[in-house]
Amino acid sequence: MPNRGKFYIVVIVASTLMITYLHMSIFQEQSPHIVLEELYYIPLLLGASFFGLKGAFLTYLFVSAFYLPYFFGNWATTFLSLFDRLLHLLFSGIFASLAGFLVDRYRRQQKQFEKDRYLAGLGQVAAVIVHDLRNPLISIVGFAKRIREGKGEISAAARVIEESARNMQRIVDGVLDFAKPIRFESKKEDIRTVIDQACDACKTKAEEAGVTLITDTPADPVQMVMDCLYMQRALINLINNAIEASGEGQEVIIRGVTEKNHMVITIKDSGSGMDSETIESVFVPFYSTKNKGTGLGMAIVKKVIEGHHGSIYIQSHPGRGTEVTIELPYQWLDEKEEGIGEPNGAK
Repeated sequence: MPNRGKFYIVVIVASTLMITYLHMSIFQEQSPHIVLEELYYIPLLLGASFFGLKGAFLTYLFVSAFYLPYFFGNWATTFLSLFDRLLHLLFSGIFASLAGFLVDRYRRQQKQFEKDRYLAGLGQVAAVIVHDLRNPLISIVGFAKRIREGKGEISAAARVIEESARNMQRIVDGVLDFAKPIRFESKKEDIRTVIDQACDACKTKAEEAGVTLITDTPADPVQMVMDCLYMQRALINLINNAIEASGEGQEVIIRGVTEKNHMVITIKDSGSGMDSETIESVFVPFYSTKNKGTGLGMAIVKKVIEGHHGSIYIQSHPGRGTEVTIELPYQWLDEKEEGIGEPNGAK
């Protein structure tokens, strides 16, 4: 049983015993007309709230067992006092049953809601995937037909077919990367090397767009525990986005700053920027403002960063550029390795 369930059981038992003790103490010292029986609704409510109808019923039986002595001896001196206690047992049983029933019904509705939302999301995902696959598939079928009919240049048609097939493969790979759980192969790495490799992978694209990449990282090694391949892919995605948002002659600045407990990586451009609505949706799977792509890039980036126990933030204004900030702890494994804590060069 989960720890939370055990905690509730302890609270229910303790509150029942405490109420019984107070009830008996007051009856012994003061008039028997003074009762605390209404406080028994507290454990009943707790049992129903956490365990549903079954828990409410069991709690009712447990509480009633401690309430039964009040029907005998000095506890029940008149017919009205007995009648009062019978009404209490009756109404507390009705209360427990109703509360447990409502809790169970609410939980069933929540499960159904989650199921409906999952199915709706699945349908939306399927629609997006089908839509993205449809265009390259049409190209493949069309140019394959032209080759069969002997129309046009075969090499040009084959090139379009190959490009379309690669687009389809990219879409499928993106969906699989997002859907499957990420298994990190983490080890100590110099984050500066990962940043440099990500920038090198984006240089060609930056040169073609006329954008200058500028890196500013610490002079000393910064050893961190990470999966360098996944982290590199995340940085490449962010840098490419910054390049695509920038105009010719602009700069994209990638900066790394060491703090006491974490590394801060910022990727800043002076491009078109984003409005508040786009910023709120940028990490939503399959959301994209581009004509090409699945809209999974930023969702995967967030998954990688959070998988390293880090955080990612975006500040952007239309026409004033975008700044992405990543905060990564130096050590995020459960079992800390000796020598990892505050890296060389940490401020």
